Amino acid sequence: MTTAFVLSGGNNLGAVQVGMLRALAEHGEHPDLIIGASVGAVNGGWLAAGCDVAAIDRLAATWESMSRSDIFPLSPVGGFLGFIGQRDHLVSNGNLRRLLKRQLQFENLEDAPIPLTVISTDLLTGRENAITTGNATRAILASAAIPGVFPAIDIDGRPQIDGGVVNDTPVSHAIKAGADVIWALPTGFSCSASKAPKSALAMILHAIGMMASQRLVIEIERYRGTSDLRIVPPPCPLDISPIDFSQAPRLIEAGYSTAMAWLEMGRPPVRPEITLQSEPVN
Repeated sequence: MTTAFVLSGGNNLGAVQVGMLRALAEHGEHPDLIIGASVGAVNGGWLAAGCDVAAIDRLAATWESMSRSDIFPLSPVGGFLGFIGQRDHLVSNGNLRRLLKRQLQFENLEDAPIPLTVISTDLLTGRENAITTGNATRAILASAAIPGVFPAIDIDGRPQIDGGVVNDTPVSHAIKAGADVIWALPTGFSCSASKAPKSALAMILHAIGMMASQRLVIEIERYRGTSDLRIVPPPCPLDISPIDFSQAPRLIEAGYSTAMAWLEMGRPPVRPEITLQSEPVN
């Protein structure tokens, strides 16, 4: 029996997946293959070297050490150049690139101990692209290249952007790969936000998160009954800015407690709204 873990995008809410993964590992669930989009590809890159509790704890420590400037190093000059059309992005991906090079334990995707597929979007055609070979850092940067925020990445002569644009929770690729059991780990979004995001970057990321959650509703209905699809519910209510990385410890705990409660209830089907009540995270 082949088990796939499908990791969605979600910016700083990727920390939620760490808690989910810990709960799954404690229940004896381990992937035979990993498919990720956006921050799910980033987390997947760590996990593809090993997905035991110790590896997940190391991933948690990495998340807990990050700040907003580690991922989104904003600068007035960069924003101005993007605004006037001198470059296609607002933020450098240099910090994320260095983080990936430091933490990834394999150079090419095909060398990953656990097979890893990352999803990107062809900027010119809008088609999703499943990347399974080539430089791992470059592939993950392509999958996480939030449009307009990070620069597009050239893969095989084609400009690629965030895989979450077209398929944020790429369950379809797990089905194509022949997975018998599919665990989907959506990050959700700030489903109980009390006020609109204040910055342009936060507004963009929040809107993308809402769109991705709606796409997942469609995916669940499309594949329900055709495969053993297990959607791990993300925590809700949730009210956290999409660029606030200081909340990683609380997000990890929220992901863990919500997933554990769901597993211990016997994995009841997740409602189309993709919510499960838990303690608020503010």
